[in-house]
Amino acid sequence: MISSKLVLRARGYATAARPPLSALSATAKARAQQISAEWKGTSATGENTKNFVGGQFVESKATDWIDVVDPASQTLLTRVPETTSAEFDQAVAAASEAFKSWRRSSVLTRQRFIFELQYLLRKHGDAIANSIVLEQGKTFADAQGDLLRGLQVVESASGIPTALLGSTIEVSKDMDTSTRRLPLGVCASVAPFNFPAMIPLWTIPMAIATGNTLIVKPSERDPGAAMIIAELCQRAGLPEGVLNVVHGTVPTVNAICDNPAIKAISFVGGDRAGHHIYERGRKTGKRVQANLGAKNHAVLMPDANKNHALNSLVGAAFGAAGQRCMAISVAVLVGNAQQWLPELVERAKKLNVNQGFEKGADLGPVISLAAKKRIEGLIASAEEQGGRILLDGRGLEVPGFPEGNWVGPTIIEATVDMRCYREEIFGPVLIVVTADTLDDALSIINANPYGNGTAIFTQSGATARKFENEVEVGQVGVNVPIPVPLPMFSWSGNKASFLGDIPFYGKSGIDFYTQNKTTTSLWKAEDAIGNKASVDMPTHH
Repeated sequence: MISSKLVLRARGYATAARPPLSALSATAKARAQQISAEWKGTSATGENTKNFVGGQFVESKATDWIDVVDPASQTLLTRVPETTSAEFDQAVAAASEAFKSWRRSSVLTRQRFIFELQYLLRKHGDAIANSIVLEQGKTFADAQGDLLRGLQVVESASGIPTALLGSTIEVSKDMDTSTRRLPLGVCASVAPFNFPAMIPLWTIPMAIATGNTLIVKPSERDPGAAMIIAELCQRAGLPEGVLNVVHGTVPTVNAICDNPAIKAISFVGGDRAGHHIYERGRKTGKRVQANLGAKNHAVLMPDANKNHALNSLVGAAFGAAGQRCMAISVAVLVGNAQQWLPELVERAKKLNVNQGFEKGADLGPVISLAAKKRIEGLIASAEEQGGRILLDGRGLEVPGFPEGNWVGPTIIEATVDMRCYREEIFGPVLIVVTADTLDDALSIINANPYGNGTAIFTQSGATARKFENEVEVGQVGVNVPIPVPLPMFSWSGNKASFLGDIPFYGKSGIDFYTQNKTTTSLWKAEDAIGNKASVDMPTHH
């Protein structure tokens, strides 16, 4: 049951939503209508988003609904339910019942599902990308990348027969010990708004291929991609109840944490929600992995390839409007590299901020008016604390989209004691700090509580080696601005950026979604049936 004793308050996203289709561009309108016509669980023309329970797309009986709007125009796209207590219990019941048979399915059956899902995701990738552009605000190319990085996890999961191989050894005469991996049961995935396709695809293939069933709660701000993926899972032959999708805010999250039938939770999002889910889920004995906030630094050494370093920095700081947990949000300019700052500003000025379907758009709006207000408040705090705003993205106007949540690329020269440095901004804002030496740069990064990612730009192997060895961050790039590991590896963010013992996807993903069972058996060779019968008098020797 969904508890009424909430630690967090349910969040509202009140907006002055404009009528469906009314303010969309011609391209956006056509793609919104196509989504509504072709997909059962989602809408981009004002109808309700459905729950997906027991293999059925079900209209919620919720009394509380959340408007999902196009962040470039505030046009109403769909309404998301605050899934009711009864509906959530139905999803858990469906997943529990499905687990009874899915856990017994052969690994080849599960592998075949992964193959089919991979094919369908590629075939319908544009539909998912269209939904992301409309609901989240990314450019179309960036939305395709969102799907592609998730698709890579799906493809990696196709190797599940090898990944689940156990081990056996004869430990004594006629005595064998074997270990095999078994699924946990019903699992849950809570996804963020910034990667509406990639993060569900971090969990869906890994949980299901290992024999679990899964309940997904997509972000209430952009659920469309997850609903399309759910329908593709159905088309790929996934049995009813193996995957279920519910919606909502804090009440739904608390229900996931509290329900004893759910054995594991995977979460990606902000610090506050992540700590809440980790602590509440662990209290009920669940396995929890939680990826939290970040403050990712890029170090520019004087010997770096300047053109590559500056282009990489601009792309990593402002792509997706800075709404990536691995975005570069701090540039550390070392020594003479500080002279590159004016050119960095000039390159950022050239970026085109526009609606995601518009030709030439480099970045789109931020997710909500509340996010825009928070980002602009952090920019203002830099001014108040003595920072230098070298490029100011506040007050940006985009022709044709006067109501958009626009924040342009912003570059602030600051110090590490300022609020704009200490807090995660999660917008198109790059903080620039300076350092005299590599050791000074390392001290700045290592003193920061977060440990998701970092990068260094240099042409010196010795410098790169020293940085890699001494930096206290889990994911390191050398001349690579966003060093997210491909899924043959595993996510390895650390420090305050991660809670849990087992990270996402790759070998760690297999570990997270399975438990070992070890069996020791004795079968004596001399006991084998078929020996010649003895007719001698028994002597009991």
